[in-house]
Amino acid sequence: MADQDIKRITAPFDDTTARSLRAGDRVLISGTLLAARDAAHKRMVESLEKGEALPVDLRGAVVYYVGPSPARPGQIIGAAGPTTSGRMDAYTPQLLQQGLKGMIGKGYRSAEVGEALRRYEAPYLAAIGGAGALVARSIKKYTVLAYADLGPEALAALEVEDFPAIVVMDVEGGNYYEMGQQPFNRL
Repeated sequence: MADQDIKRITAPFDDTTARSLRAGDRVLISGTLLAARDAAHKRMVESLEKGEALPVDLRGAVVYYVGPSPARPGQIIGAAGPTTSGRMDAYTPQLLQQGLKGMIGKGYRSAEVGEALRRYEAPYLAAIGGAGALVARSIKKYTVLAYADLGPEALAALEVEDFPAIVVMDVEGGNYYEMGQQPFNRL
């Protein structure tokens, strides 16, 4: 694909951006992502179940499933490769209901999450697994927002520039993983 085939988008996502993305689109994201993994997701959902406010406003937010390694001297962040997304599936529908507008991780999602992505019009994107040092280059600032006691699994803000990702599941129900397997299913 030529460089003109790469979409440049901004996070947080507005409705137009979320709806415009299609399975298979390559994107470069600039703006602010939230960083959170399993433990932070669990705490957020527990707060919602108790009727408590979340520590951040999720409306339009895009969460990157990451637990970065410690930064080396002079660096903003250590390796920041994606975490397996399925570990967040139990929490995802409730957070989408709060306005979450996109997720970035790696791997398959459950049918329940796929339905929630369509209902709440939020895409799921994949980052480059195994290339955490490469992905970290696009992160310009890392700020812990909540749950600091969780260390690398804390809820944090990431200021990113040209963060590379591929749209895996779109708001129309398109699934890039399934599309990629179709030619081989005919063999």
